[in-house]
Amino acid sequence: MKKVKLKKRSAVLIVASLISLVVAVIALILIMQTTTEKETQKYETSIPADYIPIYQKAAEQYQISWFLLAAVHRVETKFSTAEPMISKAGAIGPMQFMPCSFVGWQEKSCPLTNGIGDIAEKDLTDPAYIKKHGGYGVDANGDGKADPWDLEDAVFSTANFLADNGAKDGQEEKAIFAYNHSKKYVQDIIAYKNKFQKEWQKAH
Repeated sequence: MKKVKLKKRSAVLIVASLISLVVAVIALILIMQTTTEKETQKYETSIPADYIPIYQKAAEQYQISWFLLAAVHRVETKFSTAEPMISKAGAIGPMQFMPCSFVGWQEKSCPLTNGIGDIAEKDLTDPAYIKKHGGYGVDANGDGKADPWDLEDAVFSTANFLADNGAKDGQEEKAIFAYNHSKKYVQDIIAYKNKFQKEWQKAH
């Protein structure tokens, strides 16, 4: 009888230990998820400090708001954290440029391909080729390439596009709509731009 009781007691202890372990694991998972969510929310609504000088330099050169560039970067690729940074429509890189907007719609393949183009890689990043075809691509870092995958080049190229489409004249919504033909997109960009500007002014 004592052996049976001991076995029962041991079984109960084992079950209790297993339940405690499961509860502890679940609690740990919940804590980790909550922490991750908080970190993600903070990251997604605050501008990464390393990118600010790039936005500011591009904005100064093209006479637009650097908060606007930060907002585009946030909405397009969540500050370059969205992978693989190629949209279903064919937009590429951290600022999600359509290849034909980057290189220029005068490029022979562009009118036939809905903005994706059939552009050789060497031509896609060639400043001379881009200039010839009226594109917005910019070699911002002076490495001889205007690369839509390079953040600095991409941000300056976006600034170039937005400025040319009205942003430098105060017509930001018009410029944003030209960048992405969606009223919801325009609203999202303006909302983030205003949020970033308020946060910055409060902190500085």
